[in-house]
Amino acid sequence: MKKKTLTHMSRRERQIMDIIYQKGEANAAEVRELLPDPPTYSSVRALLRVLESNGFLKHREHGPRYIYSPTITLDKAKISALRHLMQTFFDDSAERVFAALLNVKGVKLTDEELKKISSLIEKAKKEGK
Repeated sequence: MKKKTLTHMSRRERQIMDIIYQKGEANAAEVRELLPDPPTYSSVRALLRVLESNGFLKHREHGPRYIYSPTITLDKAKISALRHLMQTFFDDSAERVFAALLNVKGVKLTDEELKKISSLIEKAKKEGK
């Protein structure tokens, strides 16, 4: 059976991963406490086992509890999510992603942020990206 990718998770699985990334590590009770409209404790444990079997989480034992942590760094998860978003909604075009970000109502970039973005663009030009 083919393993799931980060972009093919259920809503609940994504919520659990968000919690684990936010906390760094957590047990089933902590995850359940932070889930909106939480399912039963045993359902949370089952979902954690699924995420672990799919390679997204690992656990260590702490007394009678399992403490779960991500196997994929947050930076890699962000890049994977952004790549999926770009392919799905922006025809794999970075230009379209940037244009959409600049057109989001209410988003105000500071002079410092604009400088940083310009610097990143110049760096990408030099590196031939």
